[in-house]
Amino acid sequence: MPESHRTSRQVTPSTSLTIMSSNTENQSRIAFVGVGRMGANMARRLNDCGYQITAVNDVNPDQAAELAEEIGAKNCTKLAEVTAAADIIFTVVSNDAAMRQIFMGEGDNLLTEAEGKIFINCATLSPGLQQEVAQAAEAAGASAIEGSMASSISQARDGTLYLMIGGDRAVFEKTQPILEQMSVKLKYIGEIGKASQVKALVNMVMNINTAALAEGLGLADALGLDLKMICEVFANTGANSRVLETDAEDMIDRDHEAWFMAEHASKDSGIAQDLAQQAGLNLPLNNATKAQYDKLIEVGKGQLDKSAVSELTFKGRS
Repeated sequence: MPESHRTSRQVTPSTSLTIMSSNTENQSRIAFVGVGRMGANMARRLNDCGYQITAVNDVNPDQAAELAEEIGAKNCTKLAEVTAAADIIFTVVSNDAAMRQIFMGEGDNLLTEAEGKIFINCATLSPGLQQEVAQAAEAAGASAIEGSMASSISQARDGTLYLMIGGDRAVFEKTQPILEQMSVKLKYIGEIGKASQVKALVNMVMNINTAALAEGLGLADALGLDLKMICEVFANTGANSRVLETDAEDMIDRDHEAWFMAEHASKDSGIAQDLAQQAGLNLPLNNATKAQYDKLIEVGKGQLDKSAVSELTFKGRS
């Protein structure tokens, strides 16, 4: 088996806690920066598995305070306090600008007295920014790897994420027991930045499929066809896709509670767009999809779920 595939591992939710209970020698102190629904549920999962979650931090202090009280962690108002309180720090922030600020912002940042610390960055960010952060961490005597997630909120809580790792293999192997408690499958991709490239491709294809499904259902509705029948036909033909399972009902019912926000879909399609430009490629489907999500943001619906792209394709909606 190729070296890059050696660390793929299946861990079922039913066995995860049993595995952790026998791993009492691991006393790593863990912190989280960015405790929205993904980060908070990752913290809850590791707390359930018996790990010490010592500190949390978020731009929403009330959100961080609530989670800190729930899991017995310290709500740190300063980033340097997070680093001082933990050995391993997970970051789950919204975009490149937020990531740059927490690692390289003037005054308070995570790299203050960070020697020996390990940072695991789980947000979907540009590969270049991941490399920049890893270099800054190395200069501070710390380590940073990618833990790109291709899953959603419920998987974060259940420990069934699909995690793609980029960065130094030795650092990955040191943190692997922790990462295994968070994932149903763990995939080592390669050097820093490579996991972000793969994650950009995953989200690019997912977003295109979502926009395509919205157009298919929108046209079917305009033709007066029964949408449940259409979904059944799609599921049994070449029109089938994962997003048919996750988004079709929400598109029909106009239920767009955010599991993956439209503004994040725009950001991630934009990362793929930038990578394509760097590679000298034109990706018209991705470009058109990003334009749809950009339009959702323009009309004030960027914080709805990505399924809200159907609001642009069904007749009589806006």
